[in-house]
Amino acid sequence: MNEKYRVRHSEAESANVVTDSEEKARLEASNALKQAERVKELIMQSIDRGGQFKLRPSVLLDLNRCAIQDLDAYAGSWRPGGVKINKSNHSPPDGHLVPELIEDLCDYINTTWVTSSAVHLASMVMWRINWIHPFTEGNGRTSRAASYLVLCAKEQLLLPGEYTIPEQIVENRTPYYEALEDGDRHFTEKNELNNQTVPKMEQLLGGMLAKQLTERYKKAIG
Repeated sequence: MNEKYRVRHSEAESANVVTDSEEKARLEASNALKQAERVKELIMQSIDRGGQFKLRPSVLLDLNRCAIQDLDAYAGSWRPGGVKINKSNHSPPDGHLVPELIEDLCDYINTTWVTSSAVHLASMVMWRINWIHPFTEGNGRTSRAASYLVLCAKEQLLLPGEYTIPEQIVENRTPYYEALEDGDRHFTEKNELNNQTVPKMEQLLGGMLAKQLTERYKKAIG
């Protein structure tokens, strides 16, 4: 893995609940399963409603709560202060700006829902949540879960395949981090959210989607 990205993580005003490394690992694994189940529930709810879907701040808070419950006192809450991302040139906005920026992201997704592709919408969610970095912990986990939710809700399908996009990202994070920083650069140049903001992320997620579906196809035919 590229050394530049090996230790990329955020440092925020936080209140860790668990300090024992083994207990932390156990809770993280358990929470990952809970978050995945919650994403499936939300996808199926959208399908059952005939395709009705709105990305709301409450959904993001819910997914974060699933990811870091019992690990951080701010689980399911916006971060109260500043945050620094190590090994990144991006400085996330101050904490008091987070709620408004999240609302803006939700507005963008909801107003462009009909005219945008599933991959674009998922890519925008993936990048923008990381750009805002709204939580003390679990920003990456929440962004990946929310992005996958949006992708499936837009397609009105619980996408088949066990080698999912979030799993592919975790297996090799370097292209993911590079796509995030590419989005940062495009946004800095234009200072607006549009269909040209996240081209590298779209390429990455599109390729990962193809791999997920291809692996499922291979399994189906033996």
